[in-house]
Amino acid sequence: MVSYPIISLVGRPNVGKSTLFNRLSKSRQALVSDFEGLTRDRQYASIELDDNIYCSIVDTGGLTNENSLIDSGIQGQVLNALNESDVIYFIVSNKDGVTSLDLDIASQLRKLKKNIILVCNKAEGLDKSSASEFYELGLGDPCLISAEHNQGIQDLIEITIPLLPEIIEIESPEVKGIAVAVLGRPNVGKSTLINRILGEERVLAIDIPGTTRDSIFIPFEREGQQYTLIDTAGIRRKRSVSEKVEIFSIIKAKDAIDDSHVVILVLDAHEGVTDQDATLLGMIAEKGRALLIVINKWDGLDNYQKSEVKRKLDVKLSFVNYASVHYISALHGSGVGKLFSPIKRSYENAGGRFPTSHLNRILEQANNIHQPPPVAGKRMRLKFVNQSDVFPPTLIFHGNHVQNVPNSYERFLKNFFITALKLTNTPIKIQYKSGDNPFKDKKNILSARQIQKKKRLMKFVKKK
Repeated sequence: MVSYPIISLVGRPNVGKSTLFNRLSKSRQALVSDFEGLTRDRQYASIELDDNIYCSIVDTGGLTNENSLIDSGIQGQVLNALNESDVIYFIVSNKDGVTSLDLDIASQLRKLKKNIILVCNKAEGLDKSSASEFYELGLGDPCLISAEHNQGIQDLIEITIPLLPEIIEIESPEVKGIAVAVLGRPNVGKSTLINRILGEERVLAIDIPGTTRDSIFIPFEREGQQYTLIDTAGIRRKRSVSEKVEIFSIIKAKDAIDDSHVVILVLDAHEGVTDQDATLLGMIAEKGRALLIVINKWDGLDNYQKSEVKRKLDVKLSFVNYASVHYISALHGSGVGKLFSPIKRSYENAGGRFPTSHLNRILEQANNIHQPPPVAGKRMRLKFVNQSDVFPPTLIFHGNHVQNVPNSYERFLKNFFITALKLTNTPIKIQYKSGDNPFKDKKNILSARQIQKKKRLMKFVKKK
């Protein structure tokens, strides 16, 4: 695992932080407007600053001296976030000159004892004499740029590179046996569930959202089987993410999915299935991990509430219909012990290798039930299938005209093979390989005898 240096962009509203962010990241990820305070959430991007020099940049909300809840919240978030940075771009506006707020921000930044570059934006023409007043900020020579017109950006990069620390290679935690990532929104009971599984208070579990900040790897053994539980930070909507440390926790939580064999998604029975839960499910499905859906705090619902939760589950979880649903109470332990059997079975299915002959018998059955539809007016034909990978099981279908397989037919193939292979809680990944004619566009070279025969044939055709 690689840890890249972090560059944070900070300054008053409307000085061009987001414009510079978009310029460096070569994107339009950050919204840009003349309206002050447009950026409230953090924006992150990984960039190649120079040849083989990589780093992460962070766009922050504009700092103000207002007393509103939003503004004071942004100020606290940004100043706390800067502690995680290796280099700070303090961005000021050459058009506005030095303001009292610039002086206040500079005073706060000097206390951090970080590598700070004073970036004087909106300095079209890069006339250094126009920026002399910025020396008042006590942050050294201002670097003049125009983010909008791409002026001075290379100079800024050259100043930045010597200040960046070396890239650190971080060893990934050792995973023993079956790696199970516990995922969910904040305060749904992830850490409580892990403590119940382990039978001890191994991770912090209190009634405050966002208590878990890092991904925690916990090895243990049960009935002779080795497991590694991965407790992750709660993933919430982007607009709800308030601290930089929490955002990096989210990144680590996503990485935990990559490190896992099986994912347990914990939902709160009292809140039902939220849009954010569906987003998390989409992220897990995209990674192709085996999945168990756990409905926690089930014992606190009456019969009507339980039926409503189940109804919503049927509607919102249709795209992960391969996943089993389990109803538990992590606090009281009901239903927790029953999770191990499907976890083990899911692991075995996701890592299983299936004989090619067996896969092709299933393909023949699928073709008999549902013939491949025509693609661009041509009949698609699937000739044979083989397995290329595990976690998830990856099947390669070989045939003709497979470049644009309809989504409906691919869903049919996935569901048919999942059922036929009895894959519990496990998705499959499908790839296609065209069986084009290898002699296409190759000219056939005739022998002398074949040429004479062709001439005789042509004479015969002409006589008719």
